[in-house]
Amino acid sequence: MVAVTTRTPLIAGNWKMNLDHLQAVAFVQKLHWALKDAKHEFDAVDVSVFPPFTDIRSVQTLIDADKIPFGLGAQDLSAHDSGAYTGEISGAFLKRLDVAQVIIGHSERREYHSESDELVAAKVKAALKHGLVPVVCVGETAEDLEKHGASAVPVGQLEVALDGVASTAEIVVAYEPVWAIGSGQAATPDQAQEVCATLRDVVRAKLGDDAAARTRILYGGSVKAANIASFMRQPDVDGALVGGASLLVDEFAAIIRFQKHVGV
Repeated sequence: MVAVTTRTPLIAGNWKMNLDHLQAVAFVQKLHWALKDAKHEFDAVDVSVFPPFTDIRSVQTLIDADKIPFGLGAQDLSAHDSGAYTGEISGAFLKRLDVAQVIIGHSERREYHSESDELVAAKVKAALKHGLVPVVCVGETAEDLEKHGASAVPVGQLEVALDGVASTAEIVVAYEPVWAIGSGQAATPDQAQEVCATLRDVVRAKLGDDAAARTRILYGGSVKAANIASFMRQPDVDGALVGGASLLVDEFAAIIRFQKHVGV
């Protein structure tokens, strides 16, 4: 029998290569104040921030000291635990900094650093080994969309990423149509729902019904306060991976508060 699972929405802010450690601390403080002033219900929506590596310690110290209810994530990790891998960051190091989640397979890593599906899969296993929740990014380019349709490429990417993953593992999937990222032109809610539903079917096929029921699937790509509610009305969209808008305190706070400002 499949367990009935209520998935808490997750709004994740990927800062990319923005904000130094001092700016990061100020931003987290301002975001927390903005949400408190607006009487945000922190238990209703999970919030995670993914700062650059150099900011993580400062943000972690602030979150712990002020008991700020934000999750802390990293933007990448190495497939290796340790060794002669200059410039890479081990999952073991991230875990010691109380990092809870890590983005894996972001389209910018795939494009600019030539990360293959197989490397992404290795990083997923490394994250799980060290008790980190992988946020597995999948998505198609405009060329992929025209040639294969919206689901084919992300489905293939996710199938490889989940190879060998235990059915009990906690993962997050982020569908990010590459053609929408930073373009100002988001996918339609119906497009997002169609692909996210198909990705949930992949999780079901690879990990089972319970995993499919509990796994959160996010949409990412030109997300803003003006369109977040339309995505969150979709049954298989459980949150958003937000890029540029996550660097604007008021805008990101409004995205997080989608339930209030649009009556969802």
